[in-house]
Amino acid sequence: MNKAFVNKTFRILLFWGLIFVIAASGVVIGRWTVKIVNAEAEVYQDLKLFTEVINIVKSSYVEEVKTKDLIYGAVKGMVSSLDPHSGFMTPEVFKEMKVDTKGEFGGVGIQIGKKGGFITVISPIEDTPAYAAGIKAGDIIVKINNESTEKMTLFDAVNKMRGPKGSKVTISIMRKGMTSPKDYILTRDIIKVQSVKSKVIDDSIAYIKITQFQEKTVSDLIKAIDKLKETKLTSVILDLRNDPGGLLQGAVGVTEQFLPKSRLVVYIKDRSGDKKEFLTEGVDKFEKLPMVVLVNEGSASASEIVAGALKDWNRAIIIGVTTFGKGSVQSVLPLSDGAGLRLTTARYYTPKGISIQNTGITPDIVVKIKAEDGKDHVVMREKDLEGHLRNDQSESPESEEPEKAPLEVDEKDDTQLQRAIDVLKTWDVMKKFFKTT
Repeated sequence: MNKAFVNKTFRILLFWGLIFVIAASGVVIGRWTVKIVNAEAEVYQDLKLFTEVINIVKSSYVEEVKTKDLIYGAVKGMVSSLDPHSGFMTPEVFKEMKVDTKGEFGGVGIQIGKKGGFITVISPIEDTPAYAAGIKAGDIIVKINNESTEKMTLFDAVNKMRGPKGSKVTISIMRKGMTSPKDYILTRDIIKVQSVKSKVIDDSIAYIKITQFQEKTVSDLIKAIDKLKETKLTSVILDLRNDPGGLLQGAVGVTEQFLPKSRLVVYIKDRSGDKKEFLTEGVDKFEKLPMVVLVNEGSASASEIVAGALKDWNRAIIIGVTTFGKGSVQSVLPLSDGAGLRLTTARYYTPKGISIQNTGITPDIVVKIKAEDGKDHVVMREKDLEGHLRNDQSESPESEEPEKAPLEVDEKDDTQLQRAIDVLKTWDVMKKFFKTT
């Protein structure tokens, strides 16, 4: 047979074979093509609108505006519309944010969120100008240096309150019971957040307070524990009240000081459903000493991870009030021009698979603290923030309520710590009682 004829025949058969395969799968390929084309067309159409607006503003606005300022403003609006914890940072703000995790910066010492369009105080940081001036949780910051905060992003507000030591900033506060704003003139200071404080109380109880989860928190905690263990200890109190959180790895590192090796601390899931688990790697520094964890509405994020893990593993009794309820994880992404993006990229879940988003950690023993006037404290939680993520385990907003605590006590004074001491003192008695019944 002619070799040229064979080759020609083979090529013809191969061609028609490919046509058959493509034709057989044409419906699927067609759908993919249509989806891709439609998606690209939608993006281009939206970008066309964006470009059109920029050109109109550039040519017709009453004053000259830099294109970069317009783009930065647009990106800020886009990202801040996602949820309360996502945001765009200019190079200057991004640089300041990276300083935060070091635990030292120039400012007034306030943790803030956004509620009702205004910047609202979640908690003042202890031993700071704001704390000393009497700024309280729930205060609404209506102005910063006489500039309204109504349309101000959280990052812009933080940036305006930051500054060199010794410089002043005026914040106008509205508080429950006030008829008009009150101005507070605060002198900025170097805010050195000591993330771990510790001491021995009542002769044999280790008291550890974590104020924020930073880069050095775990190493500072280990040093504190080693120092505490020089005393003969009978129990431990971990105080996470008004701790706004911080680094996820810090939460894992803190938790593993109180749990055996290879225990699940937390797991996170991204939009695609990919799951990542975080397990304890070290050795339980306090073995099985009786333990109480103190929490309140200012305990958020990393604090809730620690409290949730210790609660799920029945390692500690949780005392206080329901926590803030932030069950999301943020990633910090550097951008090409030195700016940064803080983006919510995952939800986290306690070892038992519980999402605390909008609901928080419910204590085993609720101890409510009344203000001096006998009224409840004004508090703000995740569910109060504008644009907060829904709880993906809730069927409706009504179901986003915390579980009922087994025991609830009203107190007029700050006796949460005393309650913790009382529980630990009676630990052995209760243990014997439960063994005999």
